[in-house]
Amino acid sequence: MWIYVGAALFLVALLVSAILDPALRVLHCFQALIYVAVIVLARRNSPWGYGAGFAIAIVWNGMNFFGPHLIQKGAVAFWSWLRTGHVQHLIPMMGILGALGHFILIFATLMAILRHNTEARKWWKFAGGAVLAVGYLGVLVAFALSHRS
Repeated sequence: MWIYVGAALFLVALLVSAILDPALRVLHCFQALIYVAVIVLARRNSPWGYGAGFAIAIVWNGMNFFGPHLIQKGAVAFWSWLRTGHVQHLIPMMGILGALGHFILIFATLMAILRHNTEARKWWKFAGGAVLAVGYLGVLVAFALSHRS
């Protein structure tokens, strides 16, 4: 169940960001497919889905913590909202929501794969799902960066 919660939180962050910033719509639409796949595969108890969810969450959080600092900007916007009662910048707050969803997804997918005892090659499938998801994200990021206005 926690896999669905983590993925759903990130999907909400993608949706709200895409609604507020039309430039993000195509990227976020294709990025959402990763999380839909994770949900579908997790529902089937697939190590592929667990690996994809685990890796995409770690990579996205790492990229946005060390890269454009979206997580830090989201934390600042969130604390500003708590202090003032006014939301000045909603998109950065979606970064912190996405990061929270990813922390849940990391923990939930790790617990799911550790409890998954029915397949002999579960770790290879977990790694395969991770490689495919991160590769797909890499293609999306490369495409988005090459088509910036």
